[in-house]
Amino acid sequence: MTPRASVVVPTHGRPALLRECLRRLARQDVPHADYEVIVVDDGSPPPVDAENAAVVQRLSRSYPKLAIHYLWSARNRGPAAARNSGWRKARAAVIAFTDDDTRPARAWLRNGLAALEGREAVAGRIVVPLPDEPTDYERDTAGLERASFVTANAFVRKSVLESVGGFDERYLIAWREDADLEFALRERGARIGRAPGAVVVHPVRPARWGVSIAQQKKVLFDALLYKKHPRDYRASIRPVPPWDYYAATGALVGFVVALAQRNVPAAIVGALLWSAITANFCRRRLAGTRKSASHVLEMIATSALIPPVSVFWRLAGAWRWRVLFL
Repeated sequence: MTPRASVVVPTHGRPALLRECLRRLARQDVPHADYEVIVVDDGSPPPVDAENAAVVQRLSRSYPKLAIHYLWSARNRGPAAARNSGWRKARAAVIAFTDDDTRPARAWLRNGLAALEGREAVAGRIVVPLPDEPTDYERDTAGLERASFVTANAFVRKSVLESVGGFDERYLIAWREDADLEFALRERGARIGRAPGAVVVHPVRPARWGVSIAQQKKVLFDALLYKKHPRDYRASIRPVPPWDYYAATGALVGFVVALAQRNVPAAIVGALLWSAITANFCRRRLAGTRKSASHVLEMIATSALIPPVSVFWRLAGAWRWRVLFL
């Protein structure tokens, strides 16, 4: 029998998370004959690749009526390429996307399929559990709950994926590839709706101290999204450039140049301006978040570094994709 839906799950180096996700998928409240699960291992290094394969094999033995496929890529090409590999191998006319770090509710698949009637794509609901006093990183992750279309929880007809060519594989990390697909679908006139009953829980994974600095590299792919869909980017992602980042970076550069030229008055002005912008940025990030000593110190240090690092990656993205991107 041809299944009604093919669930595509990209994974890379996280067998424990994959195990929990697949366990939830195997316990959906629809017959196993109605869907298949396609796990795409995006170049996990040994021995993790063998662990991922073992997770899939064990689940297949536990649920013999559920078709679970394991695709392995020799190199890490990113989640966009992994999802393309998955949906192109799918037998069903509907592709359900989720990630290995989610926990789909029992009625996730049933409610997603129901919401898709009369539409080409729908976005399900993402729940990000947070403590009473989250860190800045945890609060930032919770932004997934407000996103309009996230491939951690999306249902798309295979025919429209074929019409737009699937995901753009130039997005090498899990960032903006889902917005790119959403904008491409809208440009083709696809009807995109919501599926509030299709719920996945997305716990916040632990992150190292200062993770927000490394995350600034993601803006490289904002430039690609802006080049392809400038109006949608400004309407849905960032209405105006981050002028405060440019102001802080300009003040810092001005301070350094003035100091090198022994222009004390100009150096003082630059230092005061940079300090004021940085302090205000830090204050906004700390509002409503954890006030532990470690977190406060992290916010102070990263608030000083984020603007210049972000501006660097913005300029790198503008150069890489040959687009005027601010």
